[in-house]
Amino acid sequence: MSLNDAMLKVYIFLKNNEGASGIEYAIIAAMVAVVLAVFIPDISSSITSIFTSIKNELSSAANPA
Repeated sequence: MSLNDAMLKVYIFLKNNEGASGIEYAIIAAMVAVVLAVFIPDISSSITSIFTSIKNELSSAANPA
């Protein structure tokens, strides 16, 4: 492999930004979810109860009696 081939492969790798769009959309969706949870109390209490039930189920699964 020549230096030109290596440089071409590095250039192609750096120009490939296919996954970046997915990450950007995920960050935007997370920010929207946080804003909704903060400003709408019903959604906030729903999210809190969902995570509380998940936490309780995980705790009971980890410590079977």
